[in-house]
Amino acid sequence: MNAQPTSQSEKTKFLLSNLLKGLIWLVVIVAGYFFAKKYYDFELELLLGPLYEKPVAIFAIFLTSEIVFGIIPPELFMLWSLRDEVLILYIQNIAALALMSYFSGILGYFIGSYFNSTLIYRFIRRNYLGKYEKMFNNYGGFLILVAALTPIPFSGICMLVGAVNYSKRKFFWISMSRFIRFIVYAFIIWEANILN
Repeated sequence: MNAQPTSQSEKTKFLLSNLLKGLIWLVVIVAGYFFAKKYYDFELELLLGPLYEKPVAIFAIFLTSEIVFGIIPPELFMLWSLRDEVLILYIQNIAALALMSYFSGILGYFIGSYFNSTLIYRFIRRNYLGKYEKMFNNYGGFLILVAALTPIPFSGICMLVGAVNYSKRKFFWISMSRFIRFIVYAFIIWEANILN
């Protein structure tokens, strides 16, 4: 699975298109949440019940979600992080979420690297990673950056690049851009909360 050369303009278009999808998704989630909170007295506490005040349980759910291809959007966990409306606690929660997401990607890389010849990996590849494999063929390591910053499943891409023995060093550096997404999204969510 060798990466094919793709022009810089195609890469830029691919990145911007996925960034736009991510921002639209963020606006829908955040606007929907604050709209429901303001007009329907909706609170995450009602949805999460006793888990709301159990950060360890929430972080465990987030970690599981991130390992299993981000089945629950990180933005929902960022909204949960607003619960105390204390900036330092919010920053600590976001930092914890970002670290867990980054390390889930690293775990995905090693899962792909060490289990790429197993039946389980072949099942995952066939059923979940096929379309991303085509993207990797087109964009190579640039796909890691795009997945780190956009809604493309980050841990799935990490698993895929691990399976093709992509350079660990390059992978670790590029995947650190995952933190940028969390910082930018967390800032937007915090500011939206202040305006609400």
